[in-house]
Amino acid sequence: MLTRRLLIVAALAAPLPALAAGRPVVTILGDSITAGFGLPVSAAFPARLQAELAKLGKSATIRPAGVSGDTTAGGLARVDFSVQKDTTLCIVALGGNDLLQGLKPATTRANLDAIVRRLKARKIHVLLAGLAAPPAIGGGYARDFNAVFPAVAKAHGIALYPNLLAGAAGLTQRDGIHPNAKGAAIIAQRLAPVVARVLG
Repeated sequence: MLTRRLLIVAALAAPLPALAAGRPVVTILGDSITAGFGLPVSAAFPARLQAELAKLGKSATIRPAGVSGDTTAGGLARVDFSVQKDTTLCIVALGGNDLLQGLKPATTRANLDAIVRRLKARKIHVLLAGLAAPPAIGGGYARDFNAVFPAVAKAHGIALYPNLLAGAAGLTQRDGIHPNAKGAAIIAQRLAPVVARVLG
């Protein structure tokens, strides 16, 4: 518990990107991928996403709010203070640790439902980034897990990016889980057009 608290404090204490006048803030509520585990800040997914948006002519400040090891329950516990009030759009990028821990898909869905409800109540737009369970997980569990993200997006009428890790298969660090610099760049390249459309 102490370790988790220290991780949360560290994440919140990290310097925030400077805000430009009129530039929308996009907060990524996520886990170790958002936190940039094993990568320098400049090569991590959030920094790459901001760069890719700039290439598309969309000026936005990407604010990472990632805590390594966070499940959807962890994200729910901190959503009210991790996603600050100046946020225009929140990308909810959680669920990977639920999958790794074999948590019930129904629990994952309930947590994501609650996160989205809280964000919408604060008039913050939401983009849900899903994940695809590997076939080796088992047919029934994989099917139920994969169904969570489209179900939540449909229920709340929010945008869905089906699989955050699409295109980055095999582009991992030594642990075989976290994306390496090239993987993080591909994730950002593929996600950026979706974020740009949601921002309008």
